[in-house]
Amino acid sequence: MIQKLKNKKIWIFSLVIMIVVIGVGLTFFNEDDYVSVTAEIVQKRDIIHKINASGIIQPEEEVQITSMVSGWITDITVLEGDTVQPGQHLISIDKKQYQAAYDQAASQVKSSEANLKNIKSQRVRTESLFAQKLISKQELEQIEASYESAKSQVEQARAALLSREDELSKTRLVAPKYGIVTSLTKEEGEMALGGMFNPGVLMTIADLSFMEVLVDVNENDVVTINIGDTTEIEIDAFPDSVFYGLVSEIAHTAQNINMGGQQQVTNFKVKVKIFDPPKRIRPGMSSTVNIISETIKNIISIPIQALTSRPENYKELNANKKDSKKWEKNNEDRSYLDMNENLDVVFILTDSFEGEIASKGEKYAIVSPVNVGLSSEDYYSVKTGLKENELIVTGRFRVLSKELQHGMKVLYEDESSSD
Repeated sequence: MIQKLKNKKIWIFSLVIMIVVIGVGLTFFNEDDYVSVTAEIVQKRDIIHKINASGIIQPEEEVQITSMVSGWITDITVLEGDTVQPGQHLISIDKKQYQAAYDQAASQVKSSEANLKNIKSQRVRTESLFAQKLISKQELEQIEASYESAKSQVEQARAALLSREDELSKTRLVAPKYGIVTSLTKEEGEMALGGMFNPGVLMTIADLSFMEVLVDVNENDVVTINIGDTTEIEIDAFPDSVFYGLVSEIAHTAQNINMGGQQQVTNFKVKVKIFDPPKRIRPGMSSTVNIISETIKNIISIPIQALTSRPENYKELNANKKDSKKWEKNNEDRSYLDMNENLDVVFILTDSFEGEIASKGEKYAIVSPVNVGLSSEDYYSVKTGLKENELIVTGRFRVLSKELQHGMKVLYEDESSSD
């Protein structure tokens, strides 16, 4: 009986050992414990660096019609949206007071000219009498002074007449150039305020066949932009179309925009000329511009998502941690990233690592520090650290950013064969 109990205990103990061994085996050899990755072959391609900026559509040139004289508006001959020609009558301002002032100045000219004519006749007679020694030199000098004074009065009267004539002409406003009336700020019966320094704008005329986009470019990007850079332009009102243009002007003075609190953004205004703008385009429309600031031809490149970072001592940290399961257990807090300076790296997939050969469907992920340069929307150019036709990990994001480590064995999903 005792012997049977001993045998039963031995059998139970052996069964427990077997279960533990099987569990450990499943833990270390289950295929699901390895990280699955996607990859891409390193290729050469053209990298086009684009700077994205937003802004509004505006005419390249526009003219603001203002009045140099004040008065009630008596007539407006155009409507907003009308096309106007150079010299076309646009607005009339009540001219009664200016006509009266002109008439008074004209009358003054006639009066002063008549006085000058009379004094001139007297001067001729006085000179004759003085030649005959019938009057004194003092009397001759008096008439000469009167004559010069009369001449001066005529000149002043004529100048005043020209001034009043100029004021009177300014009560009739005409178009200085061809264009379309894009805004009309006054109506008949309203007051037009004139003046040299702060005249009120009555209407705006612009040639809509020549349009541009005024965009805000960040200070970090504006240094890479040059006049003449080509652009791709998207206008919100034309969602299915892409237009093209070039940088025509770059501001030299920054504009600081407060973003709330102590945050401040420094931008520069950049003008982008639009080639062949659509007919229904209007000033004030929203637009997004991609400025092509630089292009590099036929250079080794990687997908943007393939670039990640690891500490300088990645080899020491990951020694003997080639399996993803072990790494996850021992490095959940990821605090090691704060211990050293981080490097820009990619992971190259290889068939072997430190003398070990990967099984079919598996690869070893090897850290390769890289020096990247210009970027496009989807790719980085690579200056050093990679060769053409090498296989690099492109995903998934969590795998690249947190899980994948130097020398780790992974399951490789061939994206080309999965389509």
